[in-house]
Amino acid sequence: MDETVPAADANRKFSLILRSVGQGNSYVVTSHGRPVARIVPATGHEYVATGARAALLSRLEKQSVIHAGHWTRDDLYEDQQ
Repeated sequence: MDETVPAADANRKFSLILRSVGQGNSYVVTSHGRPVARIVPATGHEYVATGARAALLSRLEKQSVIHAGHWTRDDLYEDQQ
């Protein structure tokens, strides 16, 4: 569960928060009581994005090319006129 911390406290205690995040904790930073940012451990998140990107590219490489013919910008937006 994310711990909530006001922006002013996050600024004053940034090195402590980073150490805590390095141990797996996460924080929601608030400004005037509203959430504005989330500080989460970097491990895991970049691997999810990298894995998702690799899976998408692999899937796209396996799909056959669909030749839709030549079209212009006007053709694309003709229903909106």
